[in-house]
Amino acid sequence: MTSDEHTLLNHYNIASLYPTAWPAEKDDSDVSEDEQPTSKSTGLVHSQSKSRYSALARSTSDRRSLVPGSEKTGDGVENLVQKDEPDPLGGPDSVVRILRQKGLPVEEDQRLRNRFLLSSTTFSPTLYLSQVHSDASTESLLKGLESLSQSIDQKSASLKVLVESNFERFVRAKTTIDNVYAEMRNQGAEPPELERTGTRSRITSKGSGHFRNSSAQLPFPPRGADKPLPSDRRKHALVKESEWGVQGIKAPLTEVAVKAKEIWGPALGGRAREETLRSALESMERNSGIFRVGSVLSGYIKRKDYGGLVEEYRKARRYAEDARATASVASSSQTPLTDSQVFQIIITARMWSSVEAQIDHFKRDTWRRLTNVEAPPPSAGQGAADEPMALIGVLLELGVEDNPIWFWLLSRYDYLKTKITASFERSRVEIEILRRRLAHSDPPPSRTIVMHLKGPGDSVPYEKTQYLDDHAVLELWGLIHTSVSNILSTSGGLLGEVLEFWDKAQNFIDGRIQRTLPIGLDGQSRNHHRLSSDGVRDLESGFVELVEILSESMFAFFANPPIEDVSMLYSPLPSATPSTPKSAVFAPFAHQDSRFKFDATNPPPSSPKRGEAWEGFAFWPPYSNALSGIYYLEQVLTLVGSAATELARLRPVASSSKIQDGFKALITGARERCVSALAAAWIRDAETFHSMETWTRSSERRDLTELPGYFFAYERSVLSGLQKIAYLPHVASKEGSSRLITPPTPAIVTLGRGHLTKTIYVLLSDLLKDSGNGPLSNDTTSLQPMDVTESLSGLTLNSIHPAGRHAISRNVRLLLTMSNVKYLQVELIPQLIRDFETGFSVNLTDESRSLQEALSQIDARLFQSYISPSSDKLSSVIYSGITSPAWVPTTDRPTELRPYVYEALLLLVYNHTEISTNTPPLLPSIISYLFEQIVMAFLSAFRARTDRYTLAALMQATLDVEFIASVLSQYTTAKASELQSQVYQELDRRTDNSARMRLQNELPEMRAILKKLREGTRGEFACFKKQRSKG
Repeated sequence: MTSDEHTLLNHYNIASLYPTAWPAEKDDSDVSEDEQPTSKSTGLVHSQSKSRYSALARSTSDRRSLVPGSEKTGDGVENLVQKDEPDPLGGPDSVVRILRQKGLPVEEDQRLRNRFLLSSTTFSPTLYLSQVHSDASTESLLKGLESLSQSIDQKSASLKVLVESNFERFVRAKTTIDNVYAEMRNQGAEPPELERTGTRSRITSKGSGHFRNSSAQLPFPPRGADKPLPSDRRKHALVKESEWGVQGIKAPLTEVAVKAKEIWGPALGGRAREETLRSALESMERNSGIFRVGSVLSGYIKRKDYGGLVEEYRKARRYAEDARATASVASSSQTPLTDSQVFQIIITARMWSSVEAQIDHFKRDTWRRLTNVEAPPPSAGQGAADEPMALIGVLLELGVEDNPIWFWLLSRYDYLKTKITASFERSRVEIEILRRRLAHSDPPPSRTIVMHLKGPGDSVPYEKTQYLDDHAVLELWGLIHTSVSNILSTSGGLLGEVLEFWDKAQNFIDGRIQRTLPIGLDGQSRNHHRLSSDGVRDLESGFVELVEILSESMFAFFANPPIEDVSMLYSPLPSATPSTPKSAVFAPFAHQDSRFKFDATNPPPSSPKRGEAWEGFAFWPPYSNALSGIYYLEQVLTLVGSAATELARLRPVASSSKIQDGFKALITGARERCVSALAAAWIRDAETFHSMETWTRSSERRDLTELPGYFFAYERSVLSGLQKIAYLPHVASKEGSSRLITPPTPAIVTLGRGHLTKTIYVLLSDLLKDSGNGPLSNDTTSLQPMDVTESLSGLTLNSIHPAGRHAISRNVRLLLTMSNVKYLQVELIPQLIRDFETGFSVNLTDESRSLQEALSQIDARLFQSYISPSSDKLSSVIYSGITSPAWVPTTDRPTELRPYVYEALLLLVYNHTEISTNTPPLLPSIISYLFEQIVMAFLSAFRARTDRYTLAALMQATLDVEFIASVLSQYTTAKASELQSQVYQELDRRTDNSARMRLQNELPEMRAILKKLREGTRGEFACFKKQRSKG
């Protein structure tokens, strides 16, 4: 609806621009003051006499409404409140229509409607804005304010025009009122003569300008004249008894006042309200900055916009200083303040009081945050890391009595000191709880242990932690590594926080950070930028104390046995536990891991005492093997060494010989304890080596099983890890580490060399005692070379464990064992000795000689164990064949071999096949040895015969011996040749010269016979023929 349409509706007091009927209320129009009423019957104008009091007698209800569109009340009286109004803020629609659209009953409820109309005295701005402009933006409200200001200016001009157009009426009314007042003042005051004679006469009213006749002088009063009685005159007289003449008109005046207030009140009140609003608006616009300071300051505090906060605080201080200056000037010059100045001082004082309250609260909160501030995580941005400096800067900018720099440094020192102690104590308790739980569980089965020990020899990289050890053991190792890392890591650990603390402290001591910090208002915080010499010494001693706590805590973790008291993790905490550390109640480190929650009624089990080596080490998980121990201890010791090296470079620590010696003791003691625990696990693992033997052939060499390769890979991994633990190469490469990382102590080297030889002896003992899958001896931890020798004396054919007999024969197990021992003796063990000598710069001459002697004895005994059955069988066959009476030939010139020769060679063929199929490298030595045993059997058998040898016997003996020698020619040894010569000597000794001479003549024929026999048995004994090299 446009403004013109709105104006038309209000002017004609109609509801629609297109009415369908003439409004009934328009029939009774008001009669103007200059018009005369006309008789309805004659149409004549009746003249009415007007009293001089007609101006007062005229009722306000008879006047025409001065405001177009005004409405009447229920009794027919109009007021200035309109039925509808346009939006005072310049909106396009009317107020009533907007309210009707919102569902408010403004047409039925007049009081509710008046609260939304500006012309009503009950107008509510708050209700109006909340309903009519509930969705308005700030920009639209500002435009509405401008439109309202223009509307107020226009209405002020309209009121001026109204006063100018009715000025003559106001003058006439004033004159009439003055005349009436004069007459009423003199009325009722009778002359003294009249009072004395008691006669009544007409008295001339000098003060009233007219005459009143007494009713007692005339028989009939004039028509239309009614003389008032003296009581009436006195009622209107301006005397005290008649309330100074207003007693008679008091009631009409009251009515007139009510009517006037009803009609003119809204207009006059609106003008006053207009002036008040205009003045308030101008004052608010002039002091808008003062009014906005509190809210803007609060917004900056909520958003943590410290720059804006300081700027706004400075602005508030300028306002306050200006107000103080104004009051001071007025006081010094004794000049009264103007209303605007008083108003400005009052609002400035209130503003400053609010600002001071907010700043005080902000300062308290900032001090609290400086006290509780923690180091941000590595994932946090640079803003989180600079938060303490921002807090210190804003405190210095605002101005404080205490030094925020010193306060923050002390708070960080106390925080770190408490956190280090609490973190270490809690970590020890958590590790001990998991250690006890693991100790009370069943040890892992042998199959699982073997699977993990085979890790270094498998194709899968054993560094992958899931292949190192059992899951429960790895869980405890992970907790140990995590706990140490949380304390000693430079990124994300307590050590990183300590280094960051000292870096900040050093920068404050050198004054580098203060260059970027504000000096405060009027330089009042400049004195906080300097740290005193006593403060610097306190900071250095505090940092050294933190370093000592770290060093002593880690030394106690490695050197001390497992703790007994774990009550700090009880939930809830017991009321009185004498040995519980005070840090048990340090809340920031109390996480909710269910593994470490217990109560006093259900405590964790105590540490078992079964005599195991790991029971004395708080850092070693029960049942852990050496591989997982090496993997994690090397990382843990690297953390310890790196932390000590980092700290030792800092000036307060570098200048303290006590701290330097403490670091050396920590690293040396931790290495020795770790090597001791590792050595115990090394022996325990060695006792399980026998379970690795499954008689599975090696993929690289078919004459070996997988055991030597697994053993060598395991031992080499342990030696490599032992070297890393002893030397800490990742730490030794850092600058300044030479002062702390000393060469391995003799105790470490002795433990290493002793346990290397021990584990080899354990393996060799197991190879002797169990070439299958049998049980391990109970006493193998203290084996010496003599023990191996003694165990050899009891080794017989029947001492080989029969387990797996159906899977692999006894002879094959012996052959594979001999091949494994030979491989260990020749290649693997010497390589391990060289690795240890190179890694630790020592010579293992004695150990190497002892091991070689033991290996030689084991090899010889195993060789005899395998060869004895075949050797005895061959000797028996040859001896029986030669000593048999049927051996002597019946012809003068024998051309065939005796059956025992074929039987002996067939036994050799069986041995050759067994050896060449399983362990070809052992074939030459075994067949050569058997050939020697055959020749020795020939010699023994020929010596056993008592008769002398004829030519035919000599020829038969020569054919038998030469045939076997020709078949086994590639296995001939010097000893065999010598024995063969002794055979011929024995034959020659037992014959005569004639036979000897004839034998020489028969030699060519005998060679032809031997050739024929060889050709005839070429296929049967081809395995003994020397193989031609390929290619």
